Amino acid sequence: MKKLLILCMTFLCILTGCGNTDSAKNTEQNSSYQQVSMEEGLELMKEDSGYILLDVRRDDEFEEGHIPGAINIPNESIGTEEIAELPDKSQAIYVYCRSGNRSKQASQKLVDLGYTNVIEFGGIIDYSGELEKGRQ
Repeated sequence: MKKLLILCMTFLCILTGCGNTDSAKNTEQNSSYQQVSMEEGLELMKEDSGYILLDVRRDDEFEEGHIPGAINIPNESIGTEEIAELPDKSQAIYVYCRSGNRSKQASQKLVDLGYTNVIEFGGIIDYSGELEKGRQ
């Protein structure tokens, strides 16, 4: 009886592992963001159009200096609510912060909210271009 039970359990384990792996991979790909370096992100933006450049630092950090064209939505304010400034969930969103930590957090939050084209490209500390100060 014990051998039969072990055989049945083994058989069940084998059967449950035989699911459609393609759909599992697609789900995983759709539930994550792309991570690139600052340099790669800036190059991608040159080839892209209609994207949003998102700075997720605090308001005071943003006003001290940000990449030109960026909008500011602090990481701490991204939760489970829809984001009015980001209505198109398939639009490319390039996300950065100071060092790359908050941009990773914010990117995952955006993906969790259903955004499908999120590119995290690190921190402004790796940006060598001119900064814009204040609010647009």
